[in-house]
Amino acid sequence: MESDVLVVGAGPVGLALACALLQHGVSVQVIDKAAGPATTSRANFVHARGSEVLDRLGALGDLPQESVRAMTITTYAGDRPMMKIRFGDPGLGTAAPPMVISQARVEERLRARLAELGGRPEWSAGLVKAQQDPTGVTATLADGRTIRAGWLVGCDGTASTVRKLAGIGFPGVKVSERFLLVDGRLDGDPPLDRSGTSGWMHPDGVLGAMPMPGDQWRLLAYDAAFTGDKPGEEQIAERMRRILPARTGLTGLRLTDVTWASLFSVHRRLAGTYRKERILLAGDAAHVHAPFGGQGMLTGLGDAENLAWKLALVVQGRAGQALLDTYQAERRPLATAVLRGSTAATKVNIAGSPLGRLLRDQVLMRVFNQAWIQRWTTYTTSQLWVSYRRGPLGATLGGRGRKPRPGDRIDDLACERPDGSRTRLHAELRGRWAVLGDQAAFDAAGQRLGDQVIRLRAAGPAAGPAMLLRPDAHVACKGGPADITRWLDGALR
Repeated sequence: MESDVLVVGAGPVGLALACALLQHGVSVQVIDKAAGPATTSRANFVHARGSEVLDRLGALGDLPQESVRAMTITTYAGDRPMMKIRFGDPGLGTAAPPMVISQARVEERLRARLAELGGRPEWSAGLVKAQQDPTGVTATLADGRTIRAGWLVGCDGTASTVRKLAGIGFPGVKVSERFLLVDGRLDGDPPLDRSGTSGWMHPDGVLGAMPMPGDQWRLLAYDAAFTGDKPGEEQIAERMRRILPARTGLTGLRLTDVTWASLFSVHRRLAGTYRKERILLAGDAAHVHAPFGGQGMLTGLGDAENLAWKLALVVQGRAGQALLDTYQAERRPLATAVLRGSTAATKVNIAGSPLGRLLRDQVLMRVFNQAWIQRWTTYTTSQLWVSYRRGPLGATLGGRGRKPRPGDRIDDLACERPDGSRTRLHAELRGRWAVLGDQAAFDAAGQRLGDQVIRLRAAGPAAGPAMLLRPDAHVACKGGPADITRWLDGALR
């Protein structure tokens, strides 16, 4: 084998998966058909759960300091503010609060971390064929070369070549007509408030403006009336310049220095399966939905981390291939829930009928002005609530009593190593499992996991039974040595 795993796609999901696999000691190659790294911003919001994943990968770096803290959304009807939503730090022991940061910068940090771990993406390397056999996958590239790997993971986006070659269906529906998306500068007197996102409800369609790092703005507008075959960036930017004052009522607002312009329709699609023998899917290759709520990259990063530790155990011979089936069992229900929520948000934003606009503007706007609704929105979009209690690895052992329970996410606790030195829990989970408990519990885990498990103690008073923690910061099981052994035997064998 040239590598244990071949990752197709050098976007955030593919890079995150490669970093995680290397942390677990698995050899990996990353290829991408593009000529080089993307420079446009694309996704521009990283929720708390995404910050946690980047932190556990060692790739968070100074992104929180670079990001814009624009944590409000003010919605207007003309010049009248109708609703103001305030997002905050969920306050649940996270690595960083929500960040407004370009996807290009996230990818740059992931590439830097990949290089630290000894890897790099190969550009201009398009996949054209993938042939499986009982021991691996032979991938053929556009230039005629072949790569032999034990496993192949498609992280190559909505038009995934890997998914098509594997014969995996991608059913779904079109949710909306065209949206315009433009990044550039906004000049005007008075200037637009950069402390948060502004949105305008208009009979012709919603328009939003989000501040970005570097004095940039992200503009997004629903514009079903804008037709034509594949308009160029300048045509899209010019259309945005025309509708900007019309929908905002700010006649002095001008769009200048456009760095990116795009046109898209919203689709809702979900892969029929996340695995076809030795080929797997992650991120947009497995699920695609509306951009509202910033859930796309966030869900993909979670896919990568969940898959990495399972694939590593299989590659290293510590677990049977059946463990990989738990990847879909844990992640696909979450994608289904995200699809449902983002579709609903899209339909609210593009409500076209008079009744739909009335319900949105007079009922929903008032509801979302409530403080408790805003706290719920922050928590929901953060994905910190994600739990695998009901999945195949959600052990019944210790399943009752105090939280966190098996399958739940655990906070980034202050911990102590056996030598008494202080550390953070999530920083220790970089390619490793952890036992919060005594030596006997640690020894039981070590018999199955070897040197991939470390022993820690929660700083402060000792509390409750020992816990075995997964590398993705979810509780595997709670209890004594026999409970840990039983859970590992069931999960790995």
